[in-house]
Amino acid sequence: MRVIADLHIHSRYSRATSEKMSAEEIARFAKIKGLHVVGTGDSTHPAWLRELKENLVLDSETRLYKLAKEPNSLMYFMITSEVSTMFTFQNNVKKIHHVILTPTIETAEQINDRLTRYGDLAADGRPTLNMDAPLLVEEVMALSSENMVFPAHAWTPWFSVFGAFNGFDSIEDCYQDMTKHIHALETGLSSDPPMNWRLSVLDRFTLVSNSDSHSFWPWRIGREANVFELEKPSYRNIVEAIRLKDTGRFRFTIETDPAYGKYHWTGHRNCHVSLSPKEAQKLGNMCPVCRRMLTKGVEQRVEELADRPFGFKLEGVAGFIRLLPLSEIICAFLGVDSPSTQKVWSVYNSLVGKFGNEYSVLLDAPLEELDKVVDAKLADAIVRVREGKIRVIPGYDGVYGQLVLFEENFSGKADPERVQQMNLSDFM
Repeated sequence: MRVIADLHIHSRYSRATSEKMSAEEIARFAKIKGLHVVGTGDSTHPAWLRELKENLVLDSETRLYKLAKEPNSLMYFMITSEVSTMFTFQNNVKKIHHVILTPTIETAEQINDRLTRYGDLAADGRPTLNMDAPLLVEEVMALSSENMVFPAHAWTPWFSVFGAFNGFDSIEDCYQDMTKHIHALETGLSSDPPMNWRLSVLDRFTLVSNSDSHSFWPWRIGREANVFELEKPSYRNIVEAIRLKDTGRFRFTIETDPAYGKYHWTGHRNCHVSLSPKEAQKLGNMCPVCRRMLTKGVEQRVEELADRPFGFKLEGVAGFIRLLPLSEIICAFLGVDSPSTQKVWSVYNSLVGKFGNEYSVLLDAPLEELDKVVDAKLADAIVRVREGKIRVIPGYDGVYGQLVLFEENFSGKADPERVQQMNLSDFM
């Protein structure tokens, strides 16, 4: 069976997260999205872990969890967390985020017993720990070989293993002798497999994709995910498929177009300046408006470390497909700003009601069947996204990219009603 899993989200105990991010709401919208497995997130937080113990029950067959109120549900939870390690390496302060997967609430409690020595786990759903990355991996893996640790959103400018501002130039520099336990890295919203394939040193790592969602809304949860082909979903099957790079079981990842991410190109939000790597390099990475250093984008950071040309394809690895949340597609089609409007929900619900869940709409629904439910041009837009026939104006310095569904409507400039982006030609 096809199993779609989003293994990195957050609870309401994390900063900047919806106060309604409860287990019940996560499960409700995960099913609407079409997820089969979702991470609990924040299992290091004592209050959240207590809630999980009260609201979830372990399914003995899969070693995954279900809502206690829905024992017959086919939507499962995996116990997961994200932590931030803060440490000094070669006289530079490093702040790196990591995702932890663990098979049971009991093993999560054991992890917490160890990590509480390095920071206040109750301070945030994603705690900051005063320990280096190798020590984190050593502590977690010493408890169980079934645990898994991998770098979160590996390319974002801040708090990531390859981050432009406080990251490393290699996985080995970050994890040292514990690199032997690192089997995967998370692409994050601003990178995708082809960008990572350009670094030959990453060939041995499995590329995973997750939403890092801070809300349960379907335009956030599951916006990136992992697709497995399994006899049944289980903790062991999923973790083994990732660890072994088993393309028979780990089929592909669902990626947003990396240009849609908030840190894809180099730029300055306050100055409305957005630049490709080549343009930024011509300016010495200095903002042409305020003359301060630009926020280096992920594409430029990849270019700095890559040893393969643009367009290189790595063979024998899981594939990928670029999608965008259905709500975002409807928004762009209707010309409205927010996916939470009743106008968008009405169209969204008609499609999900017909096809069962959002992923069925995005991945499987034939054009002729979509035409029966919504406007023919919107049906065409959904298929265009599926086939990669849309344009995205790259995001930069905290500004999301902008979606252009129909090339004939593209003027060559960003929408002036949103953030007016300027490129190098505007200053020459």
